[in-house]
Amino acid sequence: MSLSRFLLLVSSMFFFLGIHAQVTLGIDVLKQRDFDILKGKRVGLLTNATGVDANMQSSIDVLNSADGVKLVCLFAPEHGVRGNVYAGGTVNASVDAKTGLKVHSLYGKTKKPTVEMLKDVDVIVYDIQDVGCRSYTFVSSLGLVMEAAAENGKEVVVLDRPNPLGGNKIEGPLVYDGYFSFISKYPIPYIYGLTVGELATLLNEEKMTKSKCKLTVVPMEGWKRNMDYSQTGLRWVMTSPQIPYWQCSAYYPMSGIVGELGVLNIGVGYTIPFDAFAADWVNADSLAMELNNMKLDGLTFRPIVYKPQFSALSGKIVQGVQVYVDDLQKARLTEVQFYVLEALHNLYPSKDIFGMCTDKTKKSFDNVCGSNKIRLKMSERYKFDDVKDIWRDSESSWRKKSNKYHLYD
Repeated sequence: MSLSRFLLLVSSMFFFLGIHAQVTLGIDVLKQRDFDILKGKRVGLLTNATGVDANMQSSIDVLNSADGVKLVCLFAPEHGVRGNVYAGGTVNASVDAKTGLKVHSLYGKTKKPTVEMLKDVDVIVYDIQDVGCRSYTFVSSLGLVMEAAAENGKEVVVLDRPNPLGGNKIEGPLVYDGYFSFISKYPIPYIYGLTVGELATLLNEEKMTKSKCKLTVVPMEGWKRNMDYSQTGLRWVMTSPQIPYWQCSAYYPMSGIVGELGVLNIGVGYTIPFDAFAADWVNADSLAMELNNMKLDGLTFRPIVYKPQFSALSGKIVQGVQVYVDDLQKARLTEVQFYVLEALHNLYPSKDIFGMCTDKTKKSFDNVCGSNKIRLKMSERYKFDDVKDIWRDSESSWRKKSNKYHLYD
């Protein structure tokens, strides 16, 4: 049994055996403090379905019923405050049916809170479970809320949550000028090795947002940097429709970049989102053998045949590999997809993956990578060694910079 499957079993045991969580979330720490920093203030809350306390009660309902806390509105990121909007779908302004609170959309034409949205707010609380990856829109929403708060004299409170990949894993380059977008909003590595509270502090102190806001982080209790999510004892709430289990936080950076090209199916549309690489012109056994022969640390590949119901190559029988992450800390997650491109080129040299893409999908790939350097260099020979130094060039400097913002050992 691979480590990833073992950890899934352990996570399930925590639930079924009633084992208490090892980690106390920021929302529960705030509750223990009787919501002291919010008393007497008009509160706006940016959250989604992942914003829950230890009893799986929504942070919306927790704050709305808290004595002395005046929750006046909600801010909706991608997927909406209750998680009822499909991936990429526009989130419209609305009224929350359960509380009657006005919901301001931050995932449509407006992505940054306006003066009008903030006029009756003193403090904006952020409570969203992150996946530790740059190209996740919640990171961008957090930064833009901080900018708006600074510009309008409002406070920001971040209720901290675990980085599911732990606090030591750092992979990938920074974003270069000309490639900033809502999925690569700030110059941080693809896997950045910080909790959301630590990241917010870094963005604020390193002036990565346009203006510095008044920021308070409510830290967790019991979290350690060497913990992946299975070791927290916490139950996972899907962060988006294709991240149903915490392990998908590891699969997402492993395949999501190449998934932007639309040439390979990466398990999205099947039962293993972000955990596969397949196409209708691939031989599963050959690709598995090619990748296993590369002896990539912490990884095993098995042949798989399946039929995705949506996303790339939907309705077609595809062959490829499912990836098993046997050692999360040893595996270089983001590099898997580039080795897959190399393996496919070795097996099918007539298939030019980048040549099969549209200009739009190439642009998406570049934006997620943070520049066009990876695509241009990889397209020459499809060898990861040709881009390894580019991909890893910022990791040491980032580790040094981010270390001073650590809230946990």
